[in-house]
Amino acid sequence: MTDVTEVSEAGHHLLSLVPKAEGKQSMKDFKSDQEVRWCPGCGDYAVLAAVQGFMPELGLAKENIVFVSGIGCSSRFPYYMNTYGMHSIHGRAPAIATGLATSRRDLSVWVVTGDGDALSIGGNHLIHALRRNVNLKILLFNNRIYGLTKGQYSPTSELGKITKSTPMGSLDAPFNPVSLAIGAEAGFVARTIDSDRKHLTDVLRQAADHQGTALVEIYQNCNIFNDGAFEALKDNEQAQDAVIRLEHGQPVRFGTDHTKGVIRNPTTGDLEAVTLTPENTPHLLIHDAHTTSPTTAFALSRLADPDTLHHTPIGVLRSVQRPVYDTLMADQLDTAIDRNGKGDLTTLLTGNDTWTVVG
Repeated sequence: MTDVTEVSEAGHHLLSLVPKAEGKQSMKDFKSDQEVRWCPGCGDYAVLAAVQGFMPELGLAKENIVFVSGIGCSSRFPYYMNTYGMHSIHGRAPAIATGLATSRRDLSVWVVTGDGDALSIGGNHLIHALRRNVNLKILLFNNRIYGLTKGQYSPTSELGKITKSTPMGSLDAPFNPVSLAIGAEAGFVARTIDSDRKHLTDVLRQAADHQGTALVEIYQNCNIFNDGAFEALKDNEQAQDAVIRLEHGQPVRFGTDHTKGVIRNPTTGDLEAVTLTPENTPHLLIHDAHTTSPTTAFALSRLADPDTLHHTPIGVLRSVQRPVYDTLMADQLDTAIDRNGKGDLTTLLTGNDTWTVVG
């Protein structure tokens, strides 16, 4: 029997129609019979294990969960999940997933994509899914390189990156996926790391709970073509000063013994990562992921140095409720049916301004 949960956000009536699982599930239930074929040591293995281990928490019928991917190493993901899925075309996963989520509201729809797939050929599809606030969960694997096509620079590769396609160094300024998502008015934006299982799972849990589009950027190591790209965030000693862990409602502190923090400069209003002193501690930022304005979340996303990755925030940068596209569309269809007195989709689409050409 379908379990229907009613939620009211921002004056809109939202129905979650995804059926619940009949019995208790385990990680094994979400492992497919397909051989996992990534390079040994790839960070994708860790992400796959985290997702498979997390899925039982949702308590949803696996037949009503769908993973849609584009093209790239990460896009093999649907083969390895014992759910429905589609390995689609380059960059178009958000568009295909949008059609699925809006037409089948009884499904939990997840998108798996990479930094090349999502931010190069798929850039427009990604930003429009975000601005529309379709009920999708988008996992963006970012290894700052093209892995499947053997090591060309990607839209997130740092300036000066030497690769097979940029032997003298990349001239392109890199995208910051989190900044891009916040700029597109995404309601939920987070960042995590493949090797931090606990943090990754917690972020996935919060993304799954969010109504509307949730984008999770996952720093993922490609040990063949870009090994060590995130070493500053993974090495215990370096990470103390490089990683800023965000928790809603908590002061933004980091560094050994939390001696550093993020403050709002009282003169310029900008956010700055500083060593804390009695003078600047009163200006320490308290993280508010739920504030309506995206200004502070965007400022936090800009702290990370694109070359060294120092002062990189991880966690949920923004989590706010906005009207969900799927629900708004369903409401319009219901209204149109009420006006016509019947569910005549052809009449709705053609209206009165149509002509029949007889040849």
